[in-house]
Amino acid sequence: MRRQLPFILVFLSGAFMVFQYFVPHESSEFVYEFLLDWLTIIGGFAMVLGIWSLIRVSYDKIQRKRENWGYSVITLAGLFSMIFFGITNWQDGFGFYILQADGLNNPMFVHFFDYILIPIQATMFSLLAFFIASAAYRAFRARSVIASLLLLAALIVMMRFNPLFGAWIEDVANWLMNVPNLAAQRAIVIGLGLGMVATALKIILGIERGYMGQG
Repeated sequence: MRRQLPFILVFLSGAFMVFQYFVPHESSEFVYEFLLDWLTIIGGFAMVLGIWSLIRVSYDKIQRKRENWGYSVITLAGLFSMIFFGITNWQDGFGFYILQADGLNNPMFVHFFDYILIPIQATMFSLLAFFIASAAYRAFRARSVIASLLLLAALIVMMRFNPLFGAWIEDVANWLMNVPNLAAQRAIVIGLGLGMVATALKIILGIERGYMGQG
């Protein structure tokens, strides 16, 4: 029963979430919103579990002095600092911190976000641009007819804002973006949708049991 109960709950929840779209009744909408509220609650507990797992893994790495354990120290320091400044606020006139749900309006919280997190993200995306350029150079080698067409289309799209080529290149680039490119994107989205439906059916019917620790 301990193994069957999760399967029954998953089947009932999944089947209800599918069929409630076809039942335009107030009771169906009420149960749907009720389940969404529970989903938010479960997500909150999952976040707490994730934070606790991060703390345990980082503490174990620091305690055993494993490779690059200093990064774990920085990770825990940043985690606890953001939590502390997220629930405290500077009390004017007395000069001390008090517990207050100030959240995103806390000055130190904003400073950490604007002057530490955003520069780090900008650095990561800047480095990512070099990897994209390297991958594009390898992908756009005209070794075949398809690669040559890909290279030509990429050059046209990149040069569409150059005034030296006139308005025709912009028209051609817009056609490439709105016709072949959009058709390929729609095909990918349809494939992803079918894959999600197939995966959901496998979970609902008990074929996929990865969430139970089973293959």
